[in-house]
Amino acid sequence: MGVRKDMTLRLAVAMLLMTGLAEVYGEEQVNQPLKLGLLLNFSEGSTERAVDRKRAFDLAVKHLNAAGGVYGLPVEVAVGDSTLNPATAMAEARRLVEDEGIHALVGPSSSANTLPVAEQVIGPAGIPTITPSASSPELTEAADGDYLFRTVLSDRAQGPVLARVTRERGFDNVGVIYRNDAWGAGLADAFADAWDREIAAVGFDPAQNTFLPELRRTAAAGAQVLVVIAFEADAVIIVREAIDHDLYRQFTFGDAARSPAVVREIGGQHLGGMYGTAGATAPDNPVSAAWEAAFVTEYGQLPAFAYVKETYDAAIALALAAQAAGSTRGEPIRDRLRAVGSAPGTVVDAGAEGVAAALRILAAGGAVDYEGAAVTLDWDGNGDLMRGHIGIWRFTADERIETLETVPWQR
Repeated sequence: MGVRKDMTLRLAVAMLLMTGLAEVYGEEQVNQPLKLGLLLNFSEGSTERAVDRKRAFDLAVKHLNAAGGVYGLPVEVAVGDSTLNPATAMAEARRLVEDEGIHALVGPSSSANTLPVAEQVIGPAGIPTITPSASSPELTEAADGDYLFRTVLSDRAQGPVLARVTRERGFDNVGVIYRNDAWGAGLADAFADAWDREIAAVGFDPAQNTFLPELRRTAAAGAQVLVVIAFEADAVIIVREAIDHDLYRQFTFGDAARSPAVVREIGGQHLGGMYGTAGATAPDNPVSAAWEAAFVTEYGQLPAFAYVKETYDAAIALALAAQAAGSTRGEPIRDRLRAVGSAPGTVVDAGAEGVAAALRILAAGGAVDYEGAAVTLDWDGNGDLMRGHIGIWRFTADERIETLETVPWQR
């Protein structure tokens, strides 16, 4: 009887240990497909921008599922439209979490939407989230429970480059007009901190449809150039009003105005030779070039907007973290995001072959260091990138956008 009791006790202990490990690693959910959410602004402003990013997201899911999926099951998706309204973004995020049952989220697009979504939805719900384009420095300190990450640099990196570009064009007195939200104010502050000359900066309410009072205030002290920190639709109105009322002829732009529609609407005769900045990939990056070839094969043309590759990288990173965790639960996925994006581990590249190799290695218990199509995913304790690049671009007289320089940044 003593031996039998001892064996029974050992079996009970073993079962408890197995149950505990399942709770830690989420192995009780391995037979459940990973469900990724995508939350972008599809219905206001530049819908083409959202379409480009969704294509990158879809390409990521295609590469994952062509390789057998995550823990051997096809990845599922659910899509939400955040609009430009933070209240709508939060409602859509809750729908994706509570009704659609997503396990991780790519998005939102804007900083003004990302901040409340992070603090009021995904943080409390424990949903690992990577935004590909929300760049406000304010997000660094968001109360998100360490569930918010970014594949875009903070505007603390972009602001000084935008100031340098403006200075190098020979200006020493600038007007700045910025969207008065988390993104616009953050980039305007980063620009002002790096600008050591005359400046008149004025914010505008996102709800207004004319900007003449703000434009006149920025120009009152003799500003030579207008720095435009606005989304595409507002940027077009701002520039048109500045030209029509003979307030400005020279402009530089933040990343949200990097759109073919801006130069088409205003005309190359006005904007040809005007500069801007935006997040960028490393120059001569073979991983990025191979990804671009795959994108062209899939969709027939290169993406026209910024932060498309970053959307792909966000989806892949979340999926690889889920594979490494062996779980669809938020905490284990979150806790492996930093590991799959940095050394040590086998280096695997963005693209179908690299993703397939990464899933195989992780399924076998190994470690990977994912090199993204856009960035190296070395995240700090706040989910911010520790290195990356800012691109300097220019509108052309024939209404194109050309990249001129890529500036490395590292903390």
